[in-house]
Amino acid sequence: MMKNTQEFDTERQKADRLSVPRFNLSARRYRQRPRQPLIMCASLVDKVPNLAGLARTCEIFNAQKLVVPNLRMTQQDVTFVNVSATAHKWMPLEEVRPQGDDLRRALVRWKREDYTIVAVEQTASSVSLASYTLPRKMVLVLGREKEGIPVEVLQLVDVCVEIPQFGLVRSLNVHVSGALVLWEYTQQQLMSGALESTL
Repeated sequence: MMKNTQEFDTERQKADRLSVPRFNLSARRYRQRPRQPLIMCASLVDKVPNLAGLARTCEIFNAQKLVVPNLRMTQQDVTFVNVSATAHKWMPLEEVRPQGDDLRRALVRWKREDYTIVAVEQTASSVSLASYTLPRKMVLVLGREKEGIPVEVLQLVDVCVEIPQFGLVRSLNVHVSGALVLWEYTQQQLMSGALESTL
């Protein structure tokens, strides 16, 4: 059930009070600080809670940007606003619709900008995330729940990584997969000295 505008505004105000950045920076300077050169491409993700969770995760790990299928949803959907915990205010977002050639064109553009395109997908040629050194400058492509990443998108991918799994269920929630790879990327950056922890 949709909440009325007054309830939505009240929830947004509560969230705003909780969203003070932990750095002693103005909002403008906070948004302009250097980010990790990782673009999280979630154009194929269609469930709002997953997109909101990815926004929150990307903001926490200081990703360069989150690519979503619909920008309007990030400001107007109550579930997105609540689950993202105001990360949408601090996280750079870009809209790339999955229909037509928009996603393929975006991937080609990022390749021209020297990004390595990495997909989280179980394929015959996937490499294990446990043994793969993620590239410093990368686009992480996430697939649709159940269907994964379409063949025409996989054709533009440089490498597919697979998260090692040991249970009977053979797939993780897409938000969880994105979070695990982003955390592994961040750990590798910390270990290499390319990133300083704020702890």
